Amino acid sequence: MNARLAGGLLLLGLLVAFAGLGALFVDLADAQPLSAAVARPPSAEYPFGTDSAGRDLLAVMVVGTLLTAKVGLLAGIIGIGVGTTIAFIAAYYGGWVDRVLSLVIDVLITVPGLLVLIVIASAWPGRMTTTLMALVIASLAWRDPARQIRAQVLVMREANYVMMARLSGRSGMAIIFAEMMPNLLPYLGAGLVSAVSGAILASVGLEALGLGPRHEPTLGMTIYWLIFEGAFLRGMWWWILAPLTVLVLLFVSMYLLLIGIDEFANPRLRRRA
Repeated sequence: MNARLAGGLLLLGLLVAFAGLGALFVDLADAQPLSAAVARPPSAEYPFGTDSAGRDLLAVMVVGTLLTAKVGLLAGIIGIGVGTTIAFIAAYYGGWVDRVLSLVIDVLITVPGLLVLIVIASAWPGRMTTTLMALVIASLAWRDPARQIRAQVLVMREANYVMMARLSGRSGMAIIFAEMMPNLLPYLGAGLVSAVSGAILASVGLEALGLGPRHEPTLGMTIYWLIFEGAFLRGMWWWILAPLTVLVLLFVSMYLLLIGIDEFANPRLRRRA
């Protein structure tokens, strides 16, 4: 197996085990604020310490990893699904459909995504949830996949096996799902990993600005609260270290997966490796 792909899967598996198994051994109620609380450094009782609201940071990391992964997966799957559908419709059928959809994609790609997401997220002050956050991010997550996959489909459309399938009388949908889609699976896998990591990064950015779900302890909201409570100035290094470590491991695993899938699918990169 590709070393980078194996490393990415290993890191991701460790995070899944941490979040999944942690939910069985950690009292998830400890991830909620307490009425009277003091921030405590790591100890035998609280291995990750507590924040200024008295929340056990181990429980917060377990719940936060699950919630952040939920936002990333939901937004990434919707984004890659919508983008792939638009790309196939535009590139395979061509004509005025391709021209219109390509124009829409090109125009929307020039729009600054973060600014649009901030405006959309600001429309639900105090009512944001992780599901709504994922939908907000997914509203723009389809643009890059649509453009990139369209370019791939334009090349595949002229391939000999697609031309033979057309001459044999197969329908457009049958050609797309039986002939073209299987050859694009590694590319779609890489696109999904990229979309998920981009969605997680966007959610953390929005939440760090205070536009996330205030009542759900996601990793981004944990960063928002430690900034809001002045953890840097107060020397609460454990509060800072916990979410940053999880996010770094998450993004490194996504990067290794992306590079590994790319090397697996690209013969030139595979030979070079």
